[in-house]
Amino acid sequence: MSIQRRKKHNRSNERRKLKREEALKELEVLEKNCQNLPLNLEYESFKELPLSLLTQQGLQQSNYIEMTKIQRKAIPLALRGRDVLGAAKTGSGKTLAFLIPVIESLYRKSWTQLDGLGALVIAPTRELAIQIFEVLRKIGRKHSLSAGLVIGGKNVDVEQERINRMNILICTPGRLLQHMDQTANFKCDNIQVLVLDEADRILDLGFEKTINAIIENLPKERQTLMFSATQTKSVKDLARLSLEDPEYVSIIEDSEHSTPISLSQHYLVCELPQKLDILFSFIKSHLQAKVLVFLSSCKQVRFVFETFCKLHPGAPLLHLHGKQKQTKRLEIFNKFSSMKHAYLFATDIAARGLDFPAVDWVVQVDAPENAETYIHRVGRTARYDASGHALLFLLTSEEQGMKAALDKKKVPIDKIKVKSSKTISIQKQLQSLCFKDPEIKYLGQKAFVSYIRSIYLQSDKSIFKVDELPIEEFAATLGLPGTPKIKFVKAQSKNATRQKPKKVPGYSSSDEDEGNSVKILEMNSNTLPNLDVQEKKRKEANPKSKLDKMFNRKNMSVLTDHYKKLVDQEADNITSEEELITLKRANHELSDELKQPVFFYAVYSIISSIN
Repeated sequence: MSIQRRKKHNRSNERRKLKREEALKELEVLEKNCQNLPLNLEYESFKELPLSLLTQQGLQQSNYIEMTKIQRKAIPLALRGRDVLGAAKTGSGKTLAFLIPVIESLYRKSWTQLDGLGALVIAPTRELAIQIFEVLRKIGRKHSLSAGLVIGGKNVDVEQERINRMNILICTPGRLLQHMDQTANFKCDNIQVLVLDEADRILDLGFEKTINAIIENLPKERQTLMFSATQTKSVKDLARLSLEDPEYVSIIEDSEHSTPISLSQHYLVCELPQKLDILFSFIKSHLQAKVLVFLSSCKQVRFVFETFCKLHPGAPLLHLHGKQKQTKRLEIFNKFSSMKHAYLFATDIAARGLDFPAVDWVVQVDAPENAETYIHRVGRTARYDASGHALLFLLTSEEQGMKAALDKKKVPIDKIKVKSSKTISIQKQLQSLCFKDPEIKYLGQKAFVSYIRSIYLQSDKSIFKVDELPIEEFAATLGLPGTPKIKFVKAQSKNATRQKPKKVPGYSSSDEDEGNSVKILEMNSNTLPNLDVQEKKRKEANPKSKLDKMFNRKNMSVLTDHYKKLVDQEADNITSEEELITLKRANHELSDELKQPVFFYAVYSIISSIN
């Protein structure tokens, strides 16, 4: 090597050395400023916080300038390494409140790909996980950290190839546990930060076993951040997560109401058979609106969507539920987000965390299971100081209990009356559809059963009273020619003159029921009624095989022709409402700055890097 080239090489080494020293000094100063960050000051903008220059640039380019209330309270605590329990109204900016500390924590530790997985962000639904990942990409675009999105409905093999190279992982509980069990060399023993978004939902009974198994694989010495619109203070839950002196941050307790001031909330009282008439009338009178409609089950969502598409109310219709394929759910999510006027029929899969732009109304046709779910549902509108409207349908039997539950949670809601003169009846149209189309009839039967089951399974019996439901009238309003039989309930026979058998403790039959009430069938081996001797002999002489029973089923020929098509949710499509949609889908092309070689990204991608 010549003398000149050697001098040039030495100079470049010196420059690299100086850069490393400057970077180390910057990190030391940043760490010191974070540890000494005053917690008694009111910070207004992100520039006032000791954040890295790369994060500041990402926030500025994403137009995040002023902090929200929850961000002002939670971020300083999280930057100091404290465990945080955050409770804030929906649409208040909770996502940034935990993503900024996650990025900063790994940056101050000079985290690299060789250090492995450093942060876990767990969300209850796939859509919410994708949304968090999108925000992470925006504010972390200048960092060299790698991030991955691991959710159900994707190819596990592709995830397994890349998951070990990730520094930050956004995931759903089930898929994360699957990788912990099945993916070789996937380790979480170096986790620095654990985040639970919508923590109250993740910690409930539905995810209890999964979360317990996940926590067992995580180190106890870590920072934990939990955020939700209705936060838990349960000692049991906090003990499970190994929290150390957590800081409870709430902007709900400080406010008069637990929902945004700009949200107008009303409820109406109607009978169960009137629900679809009122909903259809609402759509006809609000054609130029963007509305999210909540129903209690997937089958109800499908029935209402399919029938309303055929009735042509005059507005674009979409539907979203958990039985759809992941790609279909993402397509509908993006489509509804980009549309100016549309109706989205959905289950509670859309109730938490999702940020649909400019939703005008949230209509709850079926009552939420509790006040917390109500708060999450209405949180899809009136976000970030925007205005919005919420309308709740309540049955007469549900009004008193639900109103008391909402009052307890500081939810201001007013009662309104429905003008019967402006209500359009669609019962005859539904009857005609069920008569002409066996698929619609089948969907109606499944929707009927799923609704009754959902009421029966609700835990709060002061609100949900299955024995007060007019099930025969409800079946008629769905267009069904008769009331479907339900395994867990029995209704009264119309033949009132038939002789009633003797009542047996613990057993109720259709002949014993009175009026339109519903009796829950409670039967065990010790309380079976004694059969007549002759009836016993007749049954023994003419036993029925399973094959005989199958051929004697009613409507077998009709259902078998359409069953496969109906139950194949993966083939579910929305072509029937195409003629109602006039707005084109927004262009989701990536900007030029995001098309860099270091990116591996697509909207439906599983793994990507921040920069």
